[in-house]
Amino acid sequence: MSEFLNNAYFWQKVDTLYYSSHMEIVRPKGTSHLRYKNLIYPVDYGYLTDTVGESGHGIAVFIGSTGNETITTMVIAADILKKDIEIKLLVGCTAQEEESVLEFLNQTDYQKTILVRRGNQIPSWAISN
Repeated sequence: MSEFLNNAYFWQKVDTLYYSSHMEIVRPKGTSHLRYKNLIYPVDYGYLTDTVGESGHGIAVFIGSTGNETITTMVIAADILKKDIEIKLLVGCTAQEEESVLEFLNQTDYQKTILVRRGNQIPSWAISN
């Protein structure tokens, strides 16, 4: 069963969504959250305009400072106020930026997040001769 967990084909689909979509930054690094002014975005934040995300906007994306357009991690957020679970992609983030995003998203008692690192295993059932 572990071959179904975090494999390369899943991340290939995530890459396809990201690279085939338009990114719109709505909160540059250092700006405050619209509702919670004490929450300051640690990196640029936006969404993929032509995708469907849980919030009614596109899939959420945090853009780091490396200049690399690789999605290395994603965050899964459980929010009890909105009564939903959201996925947020982290693109080009350093390890410190990933930590800062987690700290940013875990500041309230109403939302908690986990980080999922990119896997690169190909399941044995997908390998053909």
